[in-house]
Amino acid sequence: MSSDNFPSDFPDLTSTQTILLEELRQNSARAVMFHQLISEKLDLNVTDHKCLDFLNRTGPVTAGQLAQLTGLTTGAVTSVIDRLERSGYVIRDKDPNDRRRVLVKPAPEGSAHISPLFQSIMQSTLAIMSDYSEQELLLILDFIRKCNIMTLVEMNKMKEQK
Repeated sequence: MSSDNFPSDFPDLTSTQTILLEELRQNSARAVMFHQLISEKLDLNVTDHKCLDFLNRTGPVTAGQLAQLTGLTTGAVTSVIDRLERSGYVIRDKDPNDRRRVLVKPAPEGSAHISPLFQSIMQSTLAIMSDYSEQELLLILDFIRKCNIMTLVEMNKMKEQK
């Protein structure tokens, strides 16, 4: 028997809302476990792996910008960058526009190790997406974007509470 009272904490939820919340929790938990497995294969911790993911998607950024993107503190990001640099996944480089600033960018040889690990899940995701119309995909996209913004806002609230 579960001791999770989460749904009963919100008695006005419809059955669909309750099921959707449960599926979102399940999706979140499985995503964390999937990325933990990927991290182990890359010999990284999961935070470092996900910060590297941000870098691979955004391109070169400062440590402060990476902290903003991830919601981590600048101190934590500096430690992440140090570990990623030692592992050969990122390079620190002087900003060509401001030589006082340092940009962090993915090392090309590091990315070559990562892409193959995501080929199967990308193909499976694309197969799922093909089940939906363009209009349905736009609705799903809107929901996920709002969830992503909400998560960052909630992370920032939690950091302020200390």
